[in-house]
Amino acid sequence: MNNYNISFIKSPSNIEINLNSSKSESNRLLIIKSLSDDNIKLSNLSKANDTILLNKLIKLNSNSIWDAEDAGTTMRFLTSYLALQKEKVILTGTERMKKRPIKILVDALEEIGAKIEYQEKKGYPPLIINKKISQNKNSISIRGDISSQYISSLLMIAPILKNGLIIKIISPFYSKPYVMMTLNLMKKFGINYEISKDSISIKNQKYKEASYKVESDWSAASYWYSFLSINKMFKEIRLIGLRKDSFQGDQIIKKIMSLFNVETHYNEDGVILRKKDLSCDYLELDFKDCPDLAQTILVIAAFHKTKLKLYGVESLKIKETDRLLAMKIELNKIGVNFFDDNGIWTLERRNKPFPNKVSIDTYEDHRMAMAFAPLATELDLTINNPGVVNKSYPSYWDDMKKAGYKII
Repeated sequence: MNNYNISFIKSPSNIEINLNSSKSESNRLLIIKSLSDDNIKLSNLSKANDTILLNKLIKLNSNSIWDAEDAGTTMRFLTSYLALQKEKVILTGTERMKKRPIKILVDALEEIGAKIEYQEKKGYPPLIINKKISQNKNSISIRGDISSQYISSLLMIAPILKNGLIIKIISPFYSKPYVMMTLNLMKKFGINYEISKDSISIKNQKYKEASYKVESDWSAASYWYSFLSINKMFKEIRLIGLRKDSFQGDQIIKKIMSLFNVETHYNEDGVILRKKDLSCDYLELDFKDCPDLAQTILVIAAFHKTKLKLYGVESLKIKETDRLLAMKIELNKIGVNFFDDNGIWTLERRNKPFPNKVSIDTYEDHRMAMAFAPLATELDLTINNPGVVNKSYPSYWDDMKKAGYKII
């Protein structure tokens, strides 16, 4: 369907959600497994479109064209992966993907000996991998404020390089938890590394045999924090498969939501979310380590009439869409002003009721749909192009139905 109309019917007595597995973990693990000579066993892989696509491309192992479609992680991880072992192949994607920069990663790979050219516009996909890496140096510098996926992409191939790799990160270093996730997963498969304030060093070594069960997705969990926070009928939600010792940076949602009205409790199956009293009319939050949470928090803040200043959101401009611009347009539809104040994005405190009816555009961005959906308890809500959620959380709408929402 081109759109969903969403309304809240009745709260079930018990809300228990089996969350989708982490796309971020799954995609890293697929690359690691493919680079290993040993038997790596993975379970509970994500059913997200991005993970299914990456798995399919690796298995097909084409000697001509690899199409990453709209999957930014797949594009970035495969750029290094293919540069390590393929020649005369093309890595391409959708029209939007062709507008997402990749020059920083390509420059780093060429610096260590890859031969890559741009098929169309310089600095952007499609890429032609002309010659696999013939390593001529083992130390590079890379900016840390554009995309942590560039760094993770290089880290995963580093043990396979004959001379290893030292990556010097030019500060500021955004989304560091995602890089630490990559390193922690690599360590699970026998890779040793050294890390300092501004560099990561990995020697030539082999990935070793091991098994790993993918954790549930903390970014998916963030939407259920939002449902509990916004829906006055909800008192408690149980989320299955989350770990207290998680590698995922988006677990910071626990701390952020404690500033609003949700507290987190662990049990043996995952977490229990419980509502608490709210006392927050102004917040300043830094999203440099968790940019994927920004859209969700903006909608929560709009609901609670909280003025919000956001820092560290520069990377949102080069996601599936320009998320800052998209949020500005859609938040305006519900009567909230969101604007750039000399580089600091600010959400004004809502000073009027929500409109009775609103239609939210999703801009081919899964997180736009999922961030706004919890407002269905407050207004007659239509989500356009709802299928975008398949990118990361295919069961999202079905899970909403389990929680008492009607979707037509």
